[in-house]
Amino acid sequence: MHTDHDRVDATLATALARGLAAASGAQAAEDQRDPLFAARALAFIVRHIRAKGKVSGESTTFAAQEEGICPKDARAFGGVYAKAVRKGYIQVVGYCPRVRGNGTDGGRYYAPGPNKDPVEFPN
Repeated sequence: MHTDHDRVDATLATALARGLAAASGAQAAEDQRDPLFAARALAFIVRHIRAKGKVSGESTTFAAQEEGICPKDARAFGGVYAKAVRKGYIQVVGYCPRVRGNGTDGGRYYAPGPNKDPVEFPN
């Protein structure tokens, strides 16, 4: 017998899978439009978070866009953040309300991760 908790877990798993698929699709589309997008975005995100310390993902994304890293779909940044976390360049250190989400939960605070290797900006 399934409980309400089981249904919530299944719904959350489906939502997470859909979010990852959307981010992956947006990044793939942006990489076709700008083959250096992911590399430039990764280098910027890591550099920015290392310089700022604890900072929200949204403010980092806004800063990247101000520097000219402007994908057609901002979800393209999602896969870049995931890669930076996987490689240990940055880490999630908390959660915050989202600006673009009209104050809803779901934003993340990032801080420098244990991997201190340089991440170069491509030319």
